[in-house]
Amino acid sequence: MGKGIVSFKEERCKGCQLCVKFCPVHIIALNKNKVNDKGYTPAGILNMDKCIACKNCETICPDLVISVEKI
Repeated sequence: MGKGIVSFKEERCKGCQLCVKFCPVHIIALNKNKVNDKGYTPAGILNMDKCIACKNCETICPDLVISVEKI
């Protein structure tokens, strides 16, 4: 697998943590310092350099919040 760049539409994230649970390299976590307009704590990437572009997070997200670009 290669590397990837992950982007989140934080304003749509409900903080369900499915992406956190399915990330094989454990680089996704809820951003406890942020609350979106809907009142949820959105998910984000802890260390983009470790992303393997597996797209598990993109696939599992029920709200189409995440996109992964292979680089």
